[in-house]
Amino acid sequence: MNLADQIRAAWTWLTTSAHWSGGDGIPHRLLEHLQYSALALVIAALIALPLGAIVGHTGRGGFVVVTIANFARAIPTLGLLLIIVTVMSIGLTPVLIALTALAMPPILVNTYEGIRGVDPDIKDAARGMGMTGPGILLKAEVPVAMPLVLLGLRTAAIQVVATATIAAEVGIGGLGRYIIDGLARKDYPSVVGGSVLVLLLAVAVQVAFVGIRRAVVSRGLRNQA
Repeated sequence: MNLADQIRAAWTWLTTSAHWSGGDGIPHRLLEHLQYSALALVIAALIALPLGAIVGHTGRGGFVVVTIANFARAIPTLGLLLIIVTVMSIGLTPVLIALTALAMPPILVNTYEGIRGVDPDIKDAARGMGMTGPGILLKAEVPVAMPLVLLGLRTAAIQVVATATIAAEVGIGGLGRYIIDGLARKDYPSVVGGSVLVLLLAVAVQVAFVGIRRAVVSRGLRNQA
């Protein structure tokens, strides 16, 4: 089957009404995929955002944090998932651990770099207004660092959405079911169709973060970026 035939077959698969209903339907698998991805991203953000902000604000431990984060980036997510499954068991928890580990480095590093890179004059001005450490961090440094912080969150979100297909390797649902099961059955329209859905979801995440950036970053900072 050549490329044109594969595209036509995938389009037929995507537009077949039977694939849009039931437990194996596209809406249900998409919802599963979003749930795994969102939960892993939230857990990663709850850990990495405060840690990156505190380290960037105090200037202590930055080298260690960046080194560990860069080391974590080099760990293959699928390999990590299989190790966790071997130690624990098949289920949602190993998937969340692997996806959270994937999402944390870009959030952590970008938050740290964003806070650390705030102009010292801005910090001095905030201090002159009577702000203490937490006030300077939350009211002066975080707003200025927001473009980089959002970049880290966006990078992590896209990576998680694209990689969440590995959940199907350990018996969990999501869009990866179409790819893994399709390969097992040699159902290539399902494989291509599932891949297209993951790609479209990643594009949707990108567009969503563009909107978020416009909503939370001041126009002056957007123009500088």
